[in-house]
Amino acid sequence: MSANNATSDPVLDRDEDYMRVALGLARRGLGNTAPNPAVGCVLVRDGLVVGRGWTQPGGRPHAEAVALAQAGENAQGATAYVTLEPCAHHGQTPPCAEALVKAGVSRVVVSVTDPDERVAGRGLQILKDAGIEVTQDVLKAEGWLGNLGFFKRITENRPSFTLKLATSADNRIPPKGAGGEDKWITSPPARDRGHLLRANHDAVLFGIGTVLDDDPAYTCRLAGMEDQSPVRVLLDSKLSIPDGNSLLSSLDAAPLWIICGKSADKDRQHQLERLGVKILQSDTKRPELGWVAGQLAEQGLNRVLVEAGPTLVNAFLNANLVDEIQWFKAEKVLGDAGDTLFHDLDVEKLVSDPQAVLNAGPDLLYIYHLGA
Repeated sequence: MSANNATSDPVLDRDEDYMRVALGLARRGLGNTAPNPAVGCVLVRDGLVVGRGWTQPGGRPHAEAVALAQAGENAQGATAYVTLEPCAHHGQTPPCAEALVKAGVSRVVVSVTDPDERVAGRGLQILKDAGIEVTQDVLKAEGWLGNLGFFKRITENRPSFTLKLATSADNRIPPKGAGGEDKWITSPPARDRGHLLRANHDAVLFGIGTVLDDDPAYTCRLAGMEDQSPVRVLLDSKLSIPDGNSLLSSLDAAPLWIICGKSADKDRQHQLERLGVKILQSDTKRPELGWVAGQLAEQGLNRVLVEAGPTLVNAFLNANLVDEIQWFKAEKVLGDAGDTLFHDLDVEKLVSDPQAVLNAGPDLLYIYHLGA
């Protein structure tokens, strides 16, 4: 817990400390809860944590239900710290707001009000009507950023997009056709972090050019996390994906969705669908990225990782669809032996100072937030 000083508010300091714990719990659900948000909840009674929970895989049970079950009778008179306003609508489970009332908590501290029209203040009103003290907007900016994809989907009809980049120290990439060790610009620890990014996103999106050049599987291959591979989303206007491709041979490991254009071959479409591939077809020859974003939102995706080649990277940046950049920079310098990643785009105008710089083995990971 943070130390108080003469000018600080002890209650606010305590609330922020426990909310940070709840936000940390919420992050455990990222990539596993869609279409629901990833929420964390901490129950505190007499200065002791008596229950904690986060949204479980598939979106249920909710964080509050998990924490209340853990606390049992100790929830009576406790303070609940919740990263998102408790739900107020009846779905597959009763509203969490009512569950908190029934458990007898005395106070609820919330980071962000839920913009979902089924909630949107109703959860807080249920608590207030029951005589429970409610404190709002504690670490609101952090709470908003933590569920940015859910909020974007609800308010803008699109998921959040994280752009994953890997370049040399001079912002270049291995030339097309590089094989063996030459195609790896970053170290094994950095590549492991890349797999972790896949695991905490609902989907990973890429283009047919990368598939034809490199034949990637786009699964999560971290030990113990193989079952957390995201939905693979391929932009393939003409359904050019070849038979025997790694994506098609790993359908048991993770779903594959292909977004194609209106002129795609119908027989090929039916063949792929019989294999278990989901086809999303636009009414234009080449799907426009704004339309793609809307389609992914309608499918319930909150967080999408874009892990692609230069053409698609530049298209997403130019379309102002990138909310976060996770940029791995290797130690090595490629110079003229490498290819440019950003074409004519002045990427320095898009990113200011990074929000974080992390070590990834000998490489560095720069994190930028663009769309909070």
